[in-house]
Amino acid sequence: MEMLANLPHWFMGILALTLVCLSISFWAIYHAYWREFPTIQEKMIWLVVAVFVPFIGGFAYLVWGRKRGRISE
Repeated sequence: MEMLANLPHWFMGILALTLVCLSISFWAIYHAYWREFPTIQEKMIWLVVAVFVPFIGGFAYLVWGRKRGRISE
């Protein structure tokens, strides 16, 4: 823990922001994978966007894609 205390504050801020961005992207991938979409192509597009455009893709899924997917039965 002493090593973390010696890091600059700006580095800790960047680390926290990176973890938030990665969390949003991982959540979008997980959520899109386990949901049913109107077409399989739409599901694949959301997964590809979330994987290859990390923060923007996850945020776009959170805003526009989340409500389109339904829980699989």
